[in-house]
Amino acid sequence: MSDVPAIDVEHVTVSYGPVPALLDVSVKIPAGTLVGVIGPNGSGKSTLVKAILGFTRPDFGSVRIFGAPVERSKGRVAYVPQRGSVDWDFPVTVGEVALMGRYGNVRWWRELTADDRQLADEALKMVRMSEFRGRQIGQLSGGQQQRVFMARAMAQGADVLLLDEPFAGVDAATESAILDVLRQTKASGRTLVVVHHDLATAARYFDALLLLKQRVYAYGPPMAVLQPDLLSEVYEGQLQVFNALTAPRGRDR
Repeated sequence: MSDVPAIDVEHVTVSYGPVPALLDVSVKIPAGTLVGVIGPNGSGKSTLVKAILGFTRPDFGSVRIFGAPVERSKGRVAYVPQRGSVDWDFPVTVGEVALMGRYGNVRWWRELTADDRQLADEALKMVRMSEFRGRQIGQLSGGQQQRVFMARAMAQGADVLLLDEPFAGVDAATESAILDVLRQTKASGRTLVVVHHDLATAARYFDALLLLKQRVYAYGPPMAVLQPDLLSEVYEGQLQVFNALTAPRGRDR
């Protein structure tokens, strides 16, 4: 197995006006891992995702995907947005959403091929949404909607998936189903980076955690990151410090 990380963020600083959203952030994420990004509101989590996607150019530093500059990694990174950012009334079916993942691989003057359709079908099968292929996306549950957008990302052929709070606003059964899909996706060799807000579940979900507040406060195994003194420093009284490894499920705000 190659030692080249799937994601290599080196000394990245991003500013919006005079205030840095990210300050000298460095992190190497190995291929085939499931990593959670945690931190208070406004800590730079979304900015980090945009930098990895190549949507935001750092003031300083660099982002590389499997050793190549992010600018030359088109198609290798896919994004699964928050449910709240999607127009669920748009007249599009589950199958059509999955096919959208193939458009970036097709020249504008060509139509989708049978191979493209097969890849989209395989992605839907992987997330167990094949039977809903003809259903309009607004008719799905929250967890089903998340799984459809994961299928779109996998149909794209991306090696790296970035997910923005996929567990937000779902019930326990849906949460379990999404987690199962994440683990299956990881088992297929892909790398997943998930923005997450629930500290009480973070230790159970992820191989590693990145604790972020403009800069990296900690990165590593959940037991090493979820330390009460460290959380108290980062969240500055925004949560009651607890043993995040054993506490009942709760929110960090």
